[in-house]
Amino acid sequence: MQLTIIAVGRMKQGPESQQIDTYLKRCPWSVKIIEVEEKRPLTGPERMTREGDLILKSLPDNAFVIALDERGKSMRSVKFATMIRDHQDRGTANLTFLIGGADGYAHHVKERANILLSFGDMTWPHMMARVMLTEQLYRASCILSGHPYHKDQGQNF
Repeated sequence: MQLTIIAVGRMKQGPESQQIDTYLKRCPWSVKIIEVEEKRPLTGPERMTREGDLILKSLPDNAFVIALDERGKSMRSVKFATMIRDHQDRGTANLTFLIGGADGYAHHVKERANILLSFGDMTWPHMMARVMLTEQLYRASCILSGHPYHKDQGQNF
């Protein structure tokens, strides 16, 4: 199964980039990062629409799409790991995660998403959301490989 992250904006060199590289090197899955960016000075709604078009154009064929959104569903790390395992078991070819722009997602992106996933009620900078997502992917791989996970001891998944 291929994992893809489609993110609005460009990652610059720095601590966040180093953390992402560290987690991706530890992760057993192939994770592809696609960055999209609208450089024209558009207003909020126009920029959201254009970013949405760029996101949807970048989606792999037959992708199962999980959009990170503050109004989405939250889940514990074990449930996140179980979701990934279930997609692997079902033969999902591509599990794609979206990280939107500063103004959020255009309506057509939310309609395309299979799941809206929240990392909590707080707003996170986009680059930190990338770090958090890659860390959770690595954590999911550890959980699925049987590595002890102290937060959910005794739970079967």
